[in-house]
Amino acid sequence: MKLLVYSAKDYEIPFLGRANKNLHKVSYTKDALDSHTAIQAMGYKAISIFSGDDASLVVLEKLWDLGVRYITLRSAGYNNIHIKAAKRFGFKVANAPEYSPHAIAEHAVALLLALNRKLVLAATRVRNYNFLQEGLMGVNLYDKTVGVIGTGRIGSVMVKILYGFGCKILACDLVPNTDLVKRYDVTYTDLEVLCKKSDVISLHIPLTYENYYLINKRILALMKQDAILVNTARGAIVETKALIHALENGKIGGYCTDVYEREKGTFYRDHSKRGLEDEQLKKLLSFPNILLTPHHAYMTKEALTNIAEITFYNIDCWEEGKKSKNELGYETIVSS
Repeated sequence: MKLLVYSAKDYEIPFLGRANKNLHKVSYTKDALDSHTAIQAMGYKAISIFSGDDASLVVLEKLWDLGVRYITLRSAGYNNIHIKAAKRFGFKVANAPEYSPHAIAEHAVALLLALNRKLVLAATRVRNYNFLQEGLMGVNLYDKTVGVIGTGRIGSVMVKILYGFGCKILACDLVPNTDLVKRYDVTYTDLEVLCKKSDVISLHIPLTYENYYLINKRILALMKQDAILVNTARGAIVETKALIHALENGKIGGYCTDVYEREKGTFYRDHSKRGLEDEQLKKLLSFPNILLTPHHAYMTKEALTNIAEITFYNIDCWEEGKKSKNELGYETIVSS
């Protein structure tokens, strides 16, 4: 099958090449998929897209007219593709749901530790030969209450790691995980109670219509004044404007994140010379109690290997006329 890989990064191409095993004719483009770049898919039966690509209704219509019939996502999240429209056209769509929960959860913990213990500030000082300790105070994670919102694959790994730190764990999910309750003494509660009682809150839910701006002005107001919010899920789960207001008024202890609600046009690019145009992002980055990484929580060798293998598993299934276990349909959106 002829496959075009959009948003192909130099570091991931070798992983995709090995996973292909020379079975399919694959081309790569660094361009993100949008209404302008869709034309590049002419002559291809399948495309692979990343989380920053635009597979909206207009783009899907163009792809269908060009002969594309299969779309495989190199991500677990699929909020960037209009699933209802894709199914209506007749596309087969699949994601990579289990590529490495550990990669994301471990990155979330790394962000939390780095922000809490002021590691970036300390390392910057030392590189400038400044070994003073003022302003580097943190807190123990041991015996702190951590709220985990979403206890699916990634959230469950997060629970296990935090349990190892000796944290008390609250959780919020539509379907409680009884195994986590038994093995890690997790207490399930509602969102408001979790936010009121937690010293750390970590987000591990998909971006759906219901979860859009889940963390808003009202929810932020419930949090402890020194609470740290961690987001390795999707940027738009947190209302950035409300978050900035909370930070300005000292209503939250800190925010560490690998995602941002308006990543398109900013993330995956080097703006070091010309600067940022997004004034909201610039404001967010101005706070000392903010730690933002460029959506790279997935970037481990293991995760990239798994993403590549899942990508070609999906393609192999379609080539053989089989249904991939990772296929997304209308029912996926309704139940999420």
